[in-house]
Amino acid sequence: MGDSVMEYETRLQQQEREIRSLSAEIESLKNPQNVNASPRLDELREENSKLKYRLNILKRSLQSERTHCTKSMLNINQRLQEVFGDAIRLSYPELDNPPLAVTPNQQAKFGDYQCNSAMAMAQMLKAKGVKVNPREIAEKIIQNLPDNELVEKTEIAGPGFINIHLKRMFVSKLLSNLLVNGVQPPPLASKQKVVVDFSSPNIAKEMHVGHLRSTIIGDSMCRLFEFLGYDVLRLNHVGDWGTQFGMLIAHLQDKFPNYQTVSPPISDLQAFYKESKKRFDEEEDFKKRAYQCVVRLQSKEPDFIKAWNLICDVSRREFQKVYDCLDVQLIERGESYYQELMMEVVKEFEQKGMLELDEGRKIVFAPGQSIPLTIVKSDGGYTYDTSDLAALRQRIFKEKADIIIYVTDSGQSTHFQVVFAAAQMIGWYNPQVTRVEHAGFGVVLGEDKKKFKTRSGDTVRLMDLLEEGLKRSMDKLKEKERDKVLTPEELIKAQKSVAFGCIKYADLSHNRINDYVFSFDKMLDDRGNTAAYLLYALTRIRSISRLANINEAALRKAAETTEVLLEHDKEWKLGKCILRFPEILQKILDDLLLHTLCDYLYELATTFTEFYDSCYCVEKDRQTGEVVKVNMWRMLLCEATAAIMAKGFDILGIDPVHRM
Repeated sequence: MGDSVMEYETRLQQQEREIRSLSAEIESLKNPQNVNASPRLDELREENSKLKYRLNILKRSLQSERTHCTKSMLNINQRLQEVFGDAIRLSYPELDNPPLAVTPNQQAKFGDYQCNSAMAMAQMLKAKGVKVNPREIAEKIIQNLPDNELVEKTEIAGPGFINIHLKRMFVSKLLSNLLVNGVQPPPLASKQKVVVDFSSPNIAKEMHVGHLRSTIIGDSMCRLFEFLGYDVLRLNHVGDWGTQFGMLIAHLQDKFPNYQTVSPPISDLQAFYKESKKRFDEEEDFKKRAYQCVVRLQSKEPDFIKAWNLICDVSRREFQKVYDCLDVQLIERGESYYQELMMEVVKEFEQKGMLELDEGRKIVFAPGQSIPLTIVKSDGGYTYDTSDLAALRQRIFKEKADIIIYVTDSGQSTHFQVVFAAAQMIGWYNPQVTRVEHAGFGVVLGEDKKKFKTRSGDTVRLMDLLEEGLKRSMDKLKEKERDKVLTPEELIKAQKSVAFGCIKYADLSHNRINDYVFSFDKMLDDRGNTAAYLLYALTRIRSISRLANINEAALRKAAETTEVLLEHDKEWKLGKCILRFPEILQKILDDLLLHTLCDYLYELATTFTEFYDSCYCVEKDRQTGEVVKVNMWRMLLCEATAAIMAKGFDILGIDPVHRM
């Protein structure tokens, strides 16, 4: 197999070199400066035609080879954009960056995809003083469509829409490729480094629902980039430094004077924090001692570093319980990590003459921003602005990141906007080369549409929330009498899958920019666009082959030998829906909005139900219930649907179970 792939790759490279050579020759023949008026002109024109013909044959051959030897899933939309982009440029070479709009068709009667460029191109031509009917533009685009492997036919509709019908054999081959090779990501042009900064709780404080959103959204973004082949660094920028540690250490010294030798039994760090804060606000002597503790901590005195580490470790253990429940991996790199680097940031801004003095503070005004960054406080201390600049600088120059994403609440969007503008001003990165983005999210609301709180008005502890989810999930499973058909181990696995899956999906299925209402009842509802519905749907799809007594080996063999027929309308609709997966992932890569994937999975599940209701996969004897006939190509469509749903769940961080 390896030799065969090597042979294909060698042929591909050879053909691509020949295509480049022929293309260059055609261009030189087009240029009249290169052709002297001579009797040979007709000869050259004939040669030009032959070259074009040969070039088209080579392109077709190259397309065929690519389809044959790639294991990756093809992004059909992207491929159509290549084909129609070539036609548009050939039709109207005078237009700079002509609009290219190809989208899936919502109604089957209008074809599978639609190119809507003609209307916008008519406007561009009109601006140049050329009046052309959009339908004429559409006709010209169709005439100039290059030979390709995927378009069966095109039609012009309405003012100039081009309806595109795909070749059924082409779609069938892509489905076979998916079944044989599994869900493989489209090929990456180059392996880029991605840093995602998410979760970021504060030491000595409880994780709350805001941290839940950041953790769930950030983890899912990381999973997407990882699946697509990027090199991903998952960073937890915890709040582990600052003046609050002075009061915590002072309180630790008073409450547990032998903390150096005996580990203090701090079980409730939140209560410990509140006690120290109360003393800080009310006792002047304690306040002075707390400030002295900060100075000694910043001076790295061993006793104070040990006290600081003790407090951090208690918090870390609590955070880890949440991360274990949600199956989230992170590398901790808190505020303390950037302390030394902050001095370098201040020095660089000073050297470049970008700092201004303002009532003892050192501030930076970035272009186009009305709010300055405070780099050094009047007392000589640093701020969040300084540490965020230091972190960004480290990620650009030390980590050599191509993409940096911050997942925090939308309330911090102005802060990050100013930080990014300052970083560009000092020349750390060019936004055309390095993508630095704040992926903000809205707040979590209670069912009363107010900020999510406990009945007593306190912030909801994250572990309490997750434990409540587990309890409700088990109640739901028992209500459906799943405890009578599942083993105790399967029941516990299903409980965790449903509880944590529903909490994650409820968050991810909403546009992250908006606020969302937290409701266990809606999350655990097995109707509509919920994790409960989709988890049940996937379990049912997987059970079809089991009930027909078809094992994995038989399915694998069928994938290699059985053509996936797409003759029934519902087969065709499902096949196309399955193959839209790479398009969906590309869209999320562009806008970082994960609800698109949730909407797609729900559409896939409902499209599958339509298919299953209309097309017999397994035919049974009505009297005996024995399997009479298995329509294997339909079983393969079931298998492809399950594979895509499972990969979608994996990207969302949801763990489906085989039996529910």
